[in-house]
Amino acid sequence: MKGNKVYVDLGSIFDEIFEAAQNFSDEFQKGFNQYGGHFGGEGSSPFGNQGPFGFAQDENVDYYPNYSYPPMNVYMLPDRTLVFEFALAGFDEKNISLSFQGDYMVFSAKINPEYQLEENIRYFKRRLKLKDIEKQKYYVPLDKFAQEQVKAVYKNGILKVTIPPKEETETAEGIKIEIIKEGE
Repeated sequence: MKGNKVYVDLGSIFDEIFEAAQNFSDEFQKGFNQYGGHFGGEGSSPFGNQGPFGFAQDENVDYYPNYSYPPMNVYMLPDRTLVFEFALAGFDEKNISLSFQGDYMVFSAKINPEYQLEENIRYFKRRLKLKDIEKQKYYVPLDKFAQEQVKAVYKNGILKVTIPPKEETETAEGIKIEIIKEGE
């Protein structure tokens, strides 16, 4: 049995271990912050006990689900602009679909038809696994963000979606109505 050696992909094993450790860390951080703790590092909530959009946070709602593919970032700029970054190396912008449906941004993408896996290949290392991305939904509240002003730029395999906040036209006191005397 000299020719039947088993190869183990340590890179994949370590990726799974580190992803599990990160998920554990994220859940621990979330639970710790729920009871008043604050680490102050990356991932800690700058919103206190409120959610990212200024309303009470519901611990049972995952506003940005942790899809494992494609890798992505979600963050908010100081001017309250919401930014999504998707790593889409190997995709063509004409095969990417992005739309809004109510309070959700819906994202999907298809791999290029030209990209075909060759048969009878024995990989020594395989980390690039392109696959179609089915509908993924991301919470973008219609009353807080100007969805009609969204800007999506695809450059160097990164899709950057920028959604500005809505301009607040209503004041806390409401609108003052002037009362005039009849006949004037």
